[in-house]
Amino acid sequence: ATTIVADLSTKITQANLDAATLTSFPAQASSYTLALADATNMVEMTGSSANTVTIPTNASVAFPIGTAIDIFQRGTGQTTIAAAAGVTVLVTPGLKLRAQNSAASAIKRDTNTWIVTGDLTA
Repeated sequence: ATTIVADLSTKITQANLDAATLTSFPAQASSYTLALADATNMVEMTGSSANTVTIPTNASVAFPIGTAIDIFQRGTGQTTIAAAAGVTVLVTPGLKLRAQNSAASAIKRDTNTWIVTGDLTA
């Protein structure tokens, strides 16, 4: 019984669960480099001019392996996903979001390797 009570006292609270799973939608009007606060969120690119979302090196921003970040082209300006020097992005057919309201997910696979998948074009 003592062990069970001790285990129950370490359970996750609803507030912790909400904080870990809720997604926010930080809006960016122009080119942007992903930040640690973007993990598990959807970055909305709202500009009317072409813009770039850059995936930084692990040395710059140490996202844990498995981190997923969604990117949404809300504005009319085409969003291109770019890798900082030293970062490898595994993708097909290309790194541009296809059109307004297109989205893609960037998932960290290894130290400086990301997979990008979604509504993309060359």
